[in-house]
Amino acid sequence: VQLVESGGGVVQVGDSLRLSCASSGRSIGRSTVGWFRQAPGKEREFVASINWVGASRYYAESVKGRFTISRDSAKGTTSLEMNDLKAEDTAIYFCAADLRRGSGNTWYAQYWGQGSQVTVSS
Repeated sequence: VQLVESGGGVVQVGDSLRLSCASSGRSIGRSTVGWFRQAPGKEREFVASINWVGASRYYAESVKGRFTISRDSAKGTTSLEMNDLKAEDTAIYFCAADLRRGSGNTWYAQYWGQGSQVTVSS
């Protein structure tokens, strides 16, 4: 499975941005997909996930109410709509597939994209 993100860039605080992820290779139509991010000097963290039918979505507390994850399982794509962006949202955002939820609120993924930089400036 290959995942390629697009849509990152530099925006101002309060702006919106949409990230997209396209998959190729083995179909991920029936796998849970999601987004993670890694800020400078910090560990990678879970942002959002969506199951294959789109019925279950999970979000990190820090993005609830501002970010929306969606997918088109038939096309093998997923998107992350980010609104009311804050400076602390600055990070490299990674698309991921075949997610599993571990103990607590820990998420693991088998496939990763190369990442897309999102910079929110104040």
